[in-house]
Amino acid sequence: MATRKLNLHIENTRRKNSIFHTLPLHWDAACRRHRALARHIGKISFGWDGDILEAALADADLVIGLPADRSRLAERAPRLKWIHSTSAGIDGVLPLDWLPRGTVFTNNSGAHGHKAEQYMTMAYHLLNSRMAAIMANQHARRWEALFSPSISGKTVVVVGLGDLGEAAARAAKKIGLKVIGVRRSAQNNRHADRVVTYRQLDKVLPQADFVVLAVPLTAETRGLMSAARMDLLKPSASIINIARGPVIDQAALEKRLRGGRLAGAMLDVVEPEPLPADATLWTAPNLIITPHVSCDDGEHYIDISLDLWFENLALFLAGKKLKRRIDPKLGY
Repeated sequence: MATRKLNLHIENTRRKNSIFHTLPLHWDAACRRHRALARHIGKISFGWDGDILEAALADADLVIGLPADRSRLAERAPRLKWIHSTSAGIDGVLPLDWLPRGTVFTNNSGAHGHKAEQYMTMAYHLLNSRMAAIMANQHARRWEALFSPSISGKTVVVVGLGDLGEAAARAAKKIGLKVIGVRRSAQNNRHADRVVTYRQLDKVLPQADFVVLAVPLTAETRGLMSAARMDLLKPSASIINIARGPVIDQAALEKRLRGGRLAGAMLDVVEPEPLPADATLWTAPNLIITPHVSCDDGEHYIDISLDLWFENLALFLAGKKLKRRIDPKLGY
């Protein structure tokens, strides 16, 4: 157990939405929830876009939030032992060649599952009920009876079974869908009827009524849902992307939606973000776009994040392996 109190720096970025800002009021509330653990924290500082970063790093043991300038961290932060990202996706900071040797890097995986499950429940129903086409008809003042089948018994292929993928699988099971999970290993998952490896992805795609993309963006997953793989899907199938925009061939998806070769899609992530106003994707038929809001609790995101951080602090103080630790080789 550590005897010296640990210095913590919290780094915020103004360009991010305010729900992602860790403020003193959030910290104070978290300390009240975790009083015993909070006693191990000594000096704490709150920075914005690097304004006090150099002074804070000089004696920081722990950092929450990723500094924009990560160069020479070993030199600038000689006591740094652990840095935590308040985002789950870390593709924007890969490769991790900036991470000092011996410093642990964790992400915010686990902060999104509850909200993601709610979003996925909505997504399945919206796509199954042909709501994109119904809303387009409303805006065009056109009355057309578009009937839809029951969603029960349909099959979803969930690609990636991390925090978001499990949320997609949980939501699916609760509304009567069959779930095929896809991940690195075929180890069973309690929320999936069947789990296969990525090598078997092409074999299970033809069975899908819905495909959910819930993988981190890495060199392996970039372009994972290619044009060729979309052509393996039934014309009645739909795609939902809650991962990262580059995981799917966006142009190929748009082409297939316009050609009626897919029933629909729901994208919470696109490339680039924000999507330019003149992008043709906006007008693709049977497509619902949400602006990267599927998984983040708009009221309690930082509270949830700090609870996860304190959970790891207990492990850190005990000298145990931290949860949500990023493997520099895998990139997640």
